[in-house]
Amino acid sequence: MAGGDGRGRSSPEDDADHYAVLGLPSGEEGSKLSLKEIEKAYRNQSRIRHPDKRPDDPNATADFQLLTSSFEVLRDEISRCCFDAKLRARRERVLRDSLQDAKRRKMATDLEERERSAAAAVDPAEEARRKEKMKADELKREIAEFKARRAKKASEPNGKEKAAGEKVGPSLDKGRMLKVTWETSAGDYSAAKLRGIFMRFGIVEDVVIRSKSSKKKASAIIVMASKDAAVTAIQSMSGDTTNPLLVLPLEPMAPSFSSTSSTNQNESMGPEFNNVVGAGFENYEAFVMKKLQEAIEKKKSIR
Repeated sequence: MAGGDGRGRSSPEDDADHYAVLGLPSGEEGSKLSLKEIEKAYRNQSRIRHPDKRPDDPNATADFQLLTSSFEVLRDEISRCCFDAKLRARRERVLRDSLQDAKRRKMATDLEERERSAAAAVDPAEEARRKEKMKADELKREIAEFKARRAKKASEPNGKEKAAGEKVGPSLDKGRMLKVTWETSAGDYSAAKLRGIFMRFGIVEDVVIRSKSSKKKASAIIVMASKDAAVTAIQSMSGDTTNPLLVLPLEPMAPSFSSTSSTNQNESMGPEFNNVVGAGFENYEAFVMKKLQEAIEKKKSIR
């Protein structure tokens, strides 16, 4: 078998897999082949690849020489052992390179993941400010919708608000406006049903069912004729016992808008009552829901 060309470059025989040249399995399986199996493979390949069988193939002679060289390597025990060791070292190098590539890919993936996580990280204070702003914007939008609705009613002939001589538009008293929330899974409330429930606290001027932004909860805005009626509604449990209504003021109420007894009752409901905006609104909702649940349990125990 020819070696290098004297200038450090390997010949085709040096890079060839001699098992594969003879059409035999390579690697560990090839190293276990007997000499008879190798000789049989060489004879079969010689008949097929002899230059006389391929007169039109310009590479036939070189291919047959490679076939003969591979057979000479594998038939000699010492040269075959050296070749098996060379193949083993080649496989190990490929495996190491593959593991290193996998490790590099994992490092790159981890780095990209950390960069994405850092980019997506949100400052808790900033997130709280964002939620606060969203709630404030929603409140402004609801008030604007009510003003537009009442202005439209007042502009109609014989409109109730116009006939009663009430002021509309920007002068609408927000202290008389309530936000009512309930769980839709336990039943729903129509505008007529809500009006009937809140009429026991005073005159109900308007009821608007809000568009449902959640599948689990629904809400409505109710305008009472007076602040006292709104306060009474807030302090009372309303709706069905299986699906009580959570009644809250649409905006924070000043303690001085009603009598002293009403103020004391408001204070007894918890410190959240006078801070019903943003995060305080959520705390107050939780507080009232707890009170409603306690009332339901108390009623059940009496029964």
